[in-house]
Amino acid sequence: MALSAELLSILVCPACKGDLTYDESGQKLTCAACRLHYKVVDDIPVMLVDEAEKF
Repeated sequence: MALSAELLSILVCPACKGDLTYDESGQKLTCAACRLHYKVVDDIPVMLVDEAEKF
């Protein structure tokens, strides 16, 4: 099961409040402005800046 469109429409980056892009195959949300990847574990976004991966 993927993240719902409704949830994706309200999620923003917790660091900068910018838009996120969802990579369903990689199970991650990406903030291009902050250059951070947020993991999606069992269809639950982990929106913690301390656990985000830089790219």
